[in-house]
Amino acid sequence: MPNPIKLAIGPILFYWSKDEVQNFYLQASDSPADIVYVGESVCSRRCQLRTADWIGLARDLADAGKEVVLSALALAESEGDLIALRKLVAACAESGGRIRLEANDLGAVKVAAEAGVPFVCGPHLNVYNEATLAWFAAKGATAWVPPLEAPRSLIEPLHASRPAGMATEVFAWGKIPLAFSARCFTARHYGLKKDDCQFRCLDHADGLTLATREGQSFLTMNGIQTMSAQHYSLLAELPVLRQLGIDALRLSPQSKDFFAVLAAFDAARRDPAATPSLPPGCTEHGLCDGYWHGQAGIAKVSAEDDTLATAACGA
Repeated sequence: MPNPIKLAIGPILFYWSKDEVQNFYLQASDSPADIVYVGESVCSRRCQLRTADWIGLARDLADAGKEVVLSALALAESEGDLIALRKLVAACAESGGRIRLEANDLGAVKVAAEAGVPFVCGPHLNVYNEATLAWFAAKGATAWVPPLEAPRSLIEPLHASRPAGMATEVFAWGKIPLAFSARCFTARHYGLKKDDCQFRCLDHADGLTLATREGQSFLTMNGIQTMSAQHYSLLAELPVLRQLGIDALRLSPQSKDFFAVLAAFDAARRDPAATPSLPPGCTEHGLCDGYWHGQAGIAKVSAEDDTLATAACGA
């Protein structure tokens, strides 16, 4: 039997306290996850953990036997952001290959390439064709995460023609990180300026949900980031992902029941005949998988998990 698809814990996209982050990674070190991402990728004002803390966590997880990736910001805006990026790259270089970088913008690609540090092309680098993927491989990329809105019809041929040594990691669980802005939507929600946000994101462990005028949950505000309200789930697509030879699945952390979700994916990847269910209540606003099927992202196409979605929506 071929090796099962690897499971990756993506970077924490929300603002949690230092204790919550450390407890999360203690559980991650004993979890069935193969790859663990650590680091702040959304907002440089989130400073419960400093760059040195993230690097220390990365080293601890590498010592625990995990493949570790340090995530860089998707929207670097200042000299301080660049200094933090260079520290991450230096830590990767010093690790002797045990720790890689997740580059989420071209600045991070440039710094990693100049230092000879292998990196993962994060989903925000927007790889849509073979030529772009080959260019990143020449710069030192060893893995890529397709754009979040990419359908199977785009991912499948790109994965099949990827450069030698390049792994494909598909986003398979979590609120979809859709966009970034120079403005902070959470601060604006509270009538605050971005530079005086009073760290209100700490009050929203899974972001702030927006609803349409009809009352349908639609988006999530997470500081400068806009996300889906629904959780994207490709659990039902695991047989197809396995058939395609996808190397890894990214599961995006959430504050409740994340490790139960991870256990469900672990059971499904190890036993093709298994039909694991997701824990009730692991998502408040239902599930979606429209992007995978080439439909609107908010759509739910697969029949599986409907019980959960119905329960979560209170229908």
